[in-house]
Amino acid sequence: MKCVYYLSPTLKSTQQISDDLHDIGVDDWFLHIVSKNESELSKEKLHSSNYIETLDVIRDGLIGAAMGFAAGIVAAGLTTVVQPFGPEMHWFGYVAIVFVLSCFGAWVGGLVGIASENKKLANFRADIDAGKYLILIYAKKHQEDAIKQMMTAKHAEAELAAVDANFLNPFANLKVSKA
Repeated sequence: MKCVYYLSPTLKSTQQISDDLHDIGVDDWFLHIVSKNESELSKEKLHSSNYIETLDVIRDGLIGAAMGFAAGIVAAGLTTVVQPFGPEMHWFGYVAIVFVLSCFGAWVGGLVGIASENKKLANFRADIDAGKYLILIYAKKHQEDAIKQMMTAKHAEAELAAVDANFLNPFANLKVSKA
């Protein structure tokens, strides 16, 4: 499944795009809109984006978990040298140290991610701030061509901004189509 990004200039155009996507079989579950003013989307009953799409919770949480895991390995290694719990600590104690520090790192990373914008959406921040609407369409393999053909035929005002083959991978680079 790919995520296809389109930039729409107006709310009316975005509503028409949403209706046309529904007509070709794209459900609201696979259609999200990023806007400067989320209340407009709610009034028009358009499906707005969620926190996983707009914030870097997943990416930063994974980075934090990796850093916590590394800190856990170091702490477990130091525990074998210093032996604060005695010379015969069970192996489960070392696993627990690594696990707890990994979870703590994921938690702290997630908190950092809540405070930062999704790196993939940062490419479109200027357009969103200017009042445009970023439409994220999660296209199933058999729908990709129909979506692109419909958008080209009916919505020339909407600009194909990017195609992301790995939206679920927070570390994948986004291939931005626009200049």
